[in-house]
Amino acid sequence: MRVGILTGGGDCPGLNAVIRGVVRRGVTEYGYDFVGFRDGWKGPLEGNTIPLDVPTVRGILPRGGTILGSSRTNPIKIEGGIERIEENLEKLGIDALVAIGGEDTLGVATTLTEHGFHVIGVPKTIDNDLSATDVTFGFDTSVNIATEAIDRLHTTAESHHRILICEVMGRHAGWIALHSGMAGGAAGILIPEVPFDLDEVVGWCTSRFADGFAPIIVVAEGALPKDGDLITKDGTLDAFGHVKLSGIGDWLAGQIEARTGNEARNTVLGHIQRGGSPTAFDRVLATRFGLHAITAVKDEAWGMMVALHGTDIVRVPLQEATGVLKTVPMERYEEAKSFFG
Repeated sequence: MRVGILTGGGDCPGLNAVIRGVVRRGVTEYGYDFVGFRDGWKGPLEGNTIPLDVPTVRGILPRGGTILGSSRTNPIKIEGGIERIEENLEKLGIDALVAIGGEDTLGVATTLTEHGFHVIGVPKTIDNDLSATDVTFGFDTSVNIATEAIDRLHTTAESHHRILICEVMGRHAGWIALHSGMAGGAAGILIPEVPFDLDEVVGWCTSRFADGFAPIIVVAEGALPKDGDLITKDGTLDAFGHVKLSGIGDWLAGQIEARTGNEARNTVLGHIQRGGSPTAFDRVLATRFGLHAITAVKDEAWGMMVALHGTDIVRVPLQEATGVLKTVPMERYEEAKSFFG
């Protein structure tokens, strides 16, 4: 059997561990041949490939990013895109495809499955917002990076008696903000699921100052104020129709400084959160996903995605994986609010 592998969407710590797991088991236990598609769905769309074998994947376990490259190419939005992919897969003799990605990448994989092609999905998103799996690899790494940043911001905030805002990723789901904010002892955490009251945020800051400490506010990029609009970089959209988010942290710092009289600064972690080596947890989870993904290929479990349920790796339908985003439940946010202010 000849199996293709692609990585789509934003790069993420652990992608190379998945590739390694798929290839190592696929070659040594099943005798499969592998082809890597370059730059997400752009690879099968243009027939751009690289060979994959055991020597190719040696040493890539601790490496961040993806040796295959990635992109946000959306073949569904390209006229005849799905048909071109199917033609190229047939020309290359690809019997099955392992698609590693988030909601958008796996959405295209679902469409290919509906067209009858043999696809297995692997969930990838540092936002941890895919509902069919308990955790996605990359999330633990991003939370650790954000927590370390918050720890460092505390010392500057207290030395200069400033309010420091830390803006983290999270378009629709505030998992990174919630976990890093709780782990970092933030005075407040703002997430997309709960529109915030600016007066309440100012109250958290003044309360923290009154106790002799300087406040840190962690805000997800998709958070928005009550009776306000989403802060966006500009009106342009990516290939999957997502608006570019940027600016909530700067806006918040300006508002808080004007209302409190205390200096407020914003730090945007941005791509730092998903760069560099994956944590041990993400290396293990990504490796297990890769091993189970190629076993799903062997079992011809087409249209399925591997997922973590408890400590077990299971299979769920791709449609289930991309149907509903996993957002922060209110009870989890209420837990964190016990430490605000």
